[in-house]
Amino acid sequence: MNNRKPLALKYRPQKFNELIGQEAMVLSIKNAINLKRIPNAYLLTGIRGVGKTTTARIIAKAINCKVDFSSEQKCSDQNFCHCEYIDNSNHLDILEMDAASKTGIDDIREILEASKYHPSTAEFKVFIIDEVHMLSKQAFNALLKTLEEPPPHLKFILATTEVKKIPVTILSRCQRFDLRRIKVNEMKSFLEKICEKERAEVDDNSLSLISKSSEGSVRDALSILDQAIITYNFLGEKVTENKVRNMLGLADDSKIIDLMSYVVEGNSKKSIQSVEEIFDIGADPKLLLNSLLEVCYLMTRTKILGKISNDLNISETDSERVYLLSKDLDMTYLTMLWHFLIKGLEDLNLYPNLSIAFQMLLTRICHLRDMPDPKLVLEKHNNLSLNIDSSNFDFGSNSVETKPQIKNITQELEKPNSKPKEKKITTNINSYDELISLVVKKKEIELKFDLERNVRLVNFTNGKIDIAFNEKLSKDFIKNLTSKLLKWTGQRWIITLSKSDGKQTIYEKQTKLKKELLEDAKGSDVYKKVMELFPNAELINIEETSDKEKKE
Repeated sequence: MNNRKPLALKYRPQKFNELIGQEAMVLSIKNAINLKRIPNAYLLTGIRGVGKTTTARIIAKAINCKVDFSSEQKCSDQNFCHCEYIDNSNHLDILEMDAASKTGIDDIREILEASKYHPSTAEFKVFIIDEVHMLSKQAFNALLKTLEEPPPHLKFILATTEVKKIPVTILSRCQRFDLRRIKVNEMKSFLEKICEKERAEVDDNSLSLISKSSEGSVRDALSILDQAIITYNFLGEKVTENKVRNMLGLADDSKIIDLMSYVVEGNSKKSIQSVEEIFDIGADPKLLLNSLLEVCYLMTRTKILGKISNDLNISETDSERVYLLSKDLDMTYLTMLWHFLIKGLEDLNLYPNLSIAFQMLLTRICHLRDMPDPKLVLEKHNNLSLNIDSSNFDFGSNSVETKPQIKNITQELEKPNSKPKEKKITTNINSYDELISLVVKKKEIELKFDLERNVRLVNFTNGKIDIAFNEKLSKDFIKNLTSKLLKWTGQRWIITLSKSDGKQTIYEKQTKLKKELLEDAKGSDVYKKVMELFPNAELINIEETSDKEKKE
């Protein structure tokens, strides 16, 4: 029976000096242990595969080891030590709990009950809670007091990938360490040592690609390397970059840059053909879109800082191509391209066939060069629009600055006439009631509704209206009313928003008047006679009759 361990387990760090890329954290923890100033609880956070659980076990060993754990001295076989049992996850005093499967308050109660008892053999009893953010609110509350003031023999080590989901009350009771992503160069050096120990034939470019694909996760990098060795080395083949790309479904960097060049040129036909060739080798559309985003970032960085260097994990040839590609592009286009690609990530999840969704996105961004510059469009639009003096509007803290959006920009605008025709004054408005009457005559229903129900008049003069308003007022009310008044009267009106309460709205006045008329009518003899004849009757409205109706 073959008991071969996966590389991720075989080369799991057992001491602090075997952790890669976490020097600052290691230094802090080692000093605390040496000075006997061990905190009540540790919180280890970071992406998957950077060593949170591994670090938790190393800490548990370090505080319970019989020898100087920071040294190279091995544990004595004569004196009982705890390290081997902790490594095998079968130590009685080192308890590991997966909060993803045990989220309830009852599970935490078991821990709290066990915490009352002293460790059986070790100096400290250690509770390692993995994925602690999955605990329920009640479970966190139950843990609070013990976490802040645990017994002297008890230590907590919490690990999570989503620290934002942990309550602040828990965070404040822990000493937090953020395990950072492993850099590509560090990861590559680590994988080279693993290949030497495993006697695996893996070329340099393959290790670079694996390191980059792991996204800073050691476990992911070792899993990919293990898969590559099993797939090719055991068959007597050397692991090459192309083989790793085929195994992972990644497209060649040069093909990605080719595709981006077709997009920049606006050549939809070549872009679709290029994508189909990339899909034929098994590339995943989402990974391909991420690669295009990376190229877009490289072009933007090149545009800002000049030609990029090789420390960005891109070859000299590809670096030169990216430089030439971005040379004639402006920042507006690159920003719009990034926006569309990011939006494309959401769009891919909306359609089951990813390749079709990707090709439609590609067709869309190929025509991006035909779109006008939003800044120029806005300037032209302002020249064509009515020049409303917005400085006279006292919006206070509720003012909103208009921002151009790509999706609202028309692609073609008519050229403005050399001189707009002067409009003659056709209407005079001398009061608020005349304004409402004119709005009714012009059939502006929305303006009528706002003027009657949502606007409180403060002051009305010819050319200027001071108003107060309620929260139901339409957000485009001032813009619409100002433009209509300019059109109807031929002069520019100033509308200011006042902080005073203002008069009652027309609707409020009508409601009050109707209520008073109903009260007066209920005191009349006619009403009393009607109620005697019809006791269940109810007066709901009063209408005035014309002189003709009265005579009849």
